[in-house]
Amino acid sequence: MLELVIAGGWVMAAILACSVIALAIIGERLWALARRRVLPPHLVAQAWRWATSGQLDQAHLRSLRESSPLGRVLAAALVNRHHPREIMKEAVEDTGRHVAHELERYLNTLGTIAGISPLLGLLGTVLGMIKVFTTITTQGVGNPAALAGGISEALITTAAGLVVAIPSLMFYRYLRGRVDELVVRMEEEALKLVEALAGQREREEDEEP
Repeated sequence: MLELVIAGGWVMAAILACSVIALAIIGERLWALARRRVLPPHLVAQAWRWATSGQLDQAHLRSLRESSPLGRVLAAALVNRHHPREIMKEAVEDTGRHVAHELERYLNTLGTIAGISPLLGLLGTVLGMIKVFTTITTQGVGNPAALAGGISEALITTAAGLVVAIPSLMFYRYLRGRVDELVVRMEEEALKLVEALAGQREREEDEEP
């Protein structure tokens, strides 16, 4: 393996750095975007119990915000629970945009790696072929070992660039889809709470003499 890295030259080192960064991003995002971590089960029911039982205070709101991305969106609705339905929805949507941006953290970097890795491989190919033609110019074609060095650099960097780019692009697309799905689910759960809170407030207003 070390021989391949050495044979690939400095371009190979850049490709390896991209692979390490891509692996770190993929692992971190798979952990951070786990469904139970983003959308804890029964969180909406718990928030509803706090709101209806009069237990909702700043400590509960802070705990809700810190619990998960869904908790932040629900907390935005609960803070505005005494306002009209439209105000609650606006608060949910505004917080949801911020949460979605955080869920997409590092994904642009992963997409960039997927895009530049083949270009780095192509750069290595060009540099390798330049070495080959330089060797031919100075030494002729009678030194196969010298020619093989440039050819191996060209082939190794091309293969390495593709090996990094293909899985990086696959995981980039997958994680993008995961974020979109989680954002939609968060909005659905938050709007359920908004409608329940608005409905309860309207019933209370109708019951007042």
